[in-house]
Amino acid sequence: MALSARLLACLDHVFPAPAASAHCDGPCGVYDPASARVAAEAVLSMTRKLLDLDPSVADAHNTFARYVSIKEQQAEIVKHELSVLWGDYFKPEHLEAYPELHAIFWKALKAASAAKQQLSVETATELLDEIHAIHDIFWATKERDVQWVLANP
Repeated sequence: MALSARLLACLDHVFPAPAASAHCDGPCGVYDPASARVAAEAVLSMTRKLLDLDPSVADAHNTFARYVSIKEQQAEIVKHELSVLWGDYFKPEHLEAYPELHAIFWKALKAASAAKQQLSVETATELLDEIHAIHDIFWATKERDVQWVLANP
């Protein structure tokens, strides 16, 4: 071990740094399930547009490909946003207060994957419903009553 490393180790032993903890990498402290809601609304919107697409229109194949791409990108954003909330915001005390939380997140993440794989308004709506449940619990943990509002009802 180099002399500098031994010196630093000795200093650390004599003057230990205080322990620090944070619920996220930042810690930024900025969380909101609204970003997952917006992305899930886009999944539902693109699903509806895909189902309504007229295949006889000249550029239907191009439009179909674009809509599918958007739908899948937005479903992936949902998965990312929910994973951040689950991994960085929610703590053991939230699970104690809301024991259904794990199942809700599991169903939401599975619904996001299914929305990528399928072309189903029902599946996209289920995804939005699970995010609504997460929204309600999230804001309850902050002791705030934040209304669930859809951008595109």
